[in-house]
This record gives sequence, C-alpha cells and structure tokens, in this order.
Amino acid sequence: MVSRLAGALVRAILMVLVIAIPSIMLPGVSADTTQIVALVAIFAAALTFFEYASIYPGLVEFRDAPPFNRIRYVSLLATITLLSVLILARYEATTLTRFVQVLGGAVAESIDLPYSPVRLLVLMLPADASAAHIATVRTAAGISYLISLITLGYFVIILRTLGWPNAQGGFNVWVNLPTFDPTAGGDVVDRLRRDARFNIVLGFLLPFLIPAVIKAISSAFTPVTLESPHTMIWTVTAWAFLPASLFMRGIAMGRIASMIEAKRRHSHVSDYIPA
Repeated sequence: MVSRLAGALVRAILMVLVIAIPSIMLPGVSADTTQIVALVAIFAAALTFFEYASIYPGLVEFRDAPPFNRIRYVSLLATITLLSVLILARYEATTLTRFVQVLGGAVAESIDLPYSPVRLLVLMLPADASAAHIATVRTAAGISYLISLITLGYFVIILRTLGWPNAQGGFNVWVNLPTFDPTAGGDVVDRLRRDARFNIVLGFLLPFLIPAVIKAISSAFTPVTLESPHTMIWTVTAWAFLPASLFMRGIAMGRIASMIEAKRRHSHVSDYIPA
C-alpha cells in the first residue's frame, strides 16, 4: 500500500512538471497564464494520484502494463521541452537553443512536402503571418512529428523484442482497459481488432484533420495565429502527440486480441490431448 501511494505521488509530481515546463522556461509569463497552468497542473496531478493510488480501474488505460504509459509520458515531456527551448531561442541565443532551432529546421524542411501534415499545419496560419513566425511553427511541427515517429518506432521495438505485455506476466483486461466492456456483446477478439483498426486509422488521419478543422473554425470565427508561445507549444504538441497515442493504443489492442486468440487455440488443443 505504501509503495502504491509513493508511486502515485511521484507520478503526480511528474505530471505537474510536464505541464509547468513552458511557464518555467519561458520569460514574461502573465499572472493569468500562471493561474491557468497551476489549475490544470493541480487537476492533472489529482487525477493521476487517485488513479494510481486506487486498486480499482478508473480512466487511465494500460495502468499495470508498463512501459506503455511511460513511453507516452517521455514522448510528451520531450516534445514540450524541445518546443519550449525552440521558443526560448527568441529571447536567449544560447548554444542549446540554436542547436534545437537548426536541427528542428532541418527536420521540418525534409518532411515539409506537399500535402504532408507539416505543410497542412503551416497552411493553417493566416495569410498575413510573418515569415519568422511561419518558420517557427514549421520547425516546431517538424520536431514534434519526429518525436512522435520515434515514439511509435520504439514502442514497436518493445512489442517485438520484449513481447509486451507478456513479459510483465498476466494481463488484466479490466484494469488495463477500463473503458472496454468485454460483456457488451459480440466476440471480444473481433471487437478488440475493430477498435484497433479504428484507432490506427484515426491516428493516421488526425494530423491531416486537425489543421483542416482549425482552418475551418478560423474562417468562421477568430483566426488561430499561434502567436502566443503557450498556445503554439500545446497546439503543436497535441497535433503530434494525440495521433501517436492513438496509433499506440491501436497496436496494443491488436496485440491483446492476438494474445486472447492464441490462448483460445491453446485451450482448444489442450481439451483434445489425452491425459
């Protein structure tokens, strides 16, 4: 019980850290922004603490199937930190900020192809946006998209080499998939594979859909300029992190479906083996 509470507390502190990084690193943060960040950080910390301190499942999926959520957290932390360093280059021209700026610019230029997600995100900006701002958004998109691809690649490697989640022992569907109801009707394997395909398709489409939706909203309401550093950091992070998370969830659910199917085959064969 003590170790569970200690682990929940550490995870809550880590959630506060990742939310507060832009406010900590960037200068000139207003009092209103500080209050909003503090409120969001407290809410995220409380949700994380009660989720991991409780024995029963809540909302967080794959809670007891590491390193799924750890990989996602490191990806989110790396994205927010590097984007904050990129914005910091406006105020402090250090070796680190310059390196991130040059590296991100090179990555963005290599993947900024016609109809690519990075190109669509840049086209989302208003027509009167400055060249410097467009370059910053393009660089941020390149950095975040590269991190999401590395995250997916690393998760697939973990899946293949370590046999996730078998390496962790038994897999409890009730705890690790609290939003999935095995008794809702239909075959569990078919439903898991259907959900897996849906998540993968949605994860593929989101980088294209998000800029289109924001552009449509901008046409009807106030244009989204991403001039605010915090708005740009969190928008670009969500644009890259959410699709990667959906991809990971789809791959994981497909893996679980294969495990259940293999277990069924093994049980079926065992029934016909004479004692």
